Amino acid sequence: MLKNLFAATASLTLLAAPAMAQEEDATERSSFVFAPVNFDETEDLDNVWLLDLSNGERIAIRLMPTWAPSHVDRIKTLTRQGFYDGVIFHRVIDGFMAQGGDPTGTGQGGSELPDLEEEFNPMPHVRGTVSMARAAEENSANSQFFIVFYPRFSLDKRYTNFGRVIDNIAGVDAINRGEPPAEPTRILQASIASDGKAPPVIAPPAQEEEITADMLNAPL
Repeated sequence: MLKNLFAATASLTLLAAPAMAQEEDATERSSFVFAPVNFDETEDLDNVWLLDLSNGERIAIRLMPTWAPSHVDRIKTLTRQGFYDGVIFHRVIDGFMAQGGDPTGTGQGGSELPDLEEEFNPMPHVRGTVSMARAAEENSANSQFFIVFYPRFSLDKRYTNFGRVIDNIAGVDAINRGEPPAEPTRILQASIASDGKAPPVIAPPAQEEEITADMLNAPL
């Protein structure tokens, strides 16, 4: 089943916008320690979704069950199953949004769970909004989601808005662009804050040993 975000709205004109943060060389970012996010630790941690990305960024998203209870429950269920770990952002449009959540990386996949009934709500699609992708059929959302770079109010009440980035929107801006990107940004680990999972450990790249004259002249 086609899961691309705008199967039914391809005629929408994208907003002209300046380029986001410069994409960094993947080799230079292959070794890092995730910086802690700075959301209020007194908040309901069972509704804070953490995404550790291959660009070295950890972002925090406030899930809103009062807006979309079934969609928030689906995100939590799949997250705790490890469904999103390793999944790429397969459709990233500069000045618009970053879409991920498809394990096939094609935009046409989803989970084995049944599709969700829409939970459209009046909350606006502002910068940092996290909303559910779907096909032309309104009740076709499953696992794919998108994060909005710039306000896009034309999506309001047409796609299920279920949360918002509450820390490190710059990490979202750093997601590599493309449809699909040549070097897609990957979700290394998704977790719910209340589960207390540590960020993944990223090993530094192996250093090539410098060849010296003594090594060349060494006996076999």
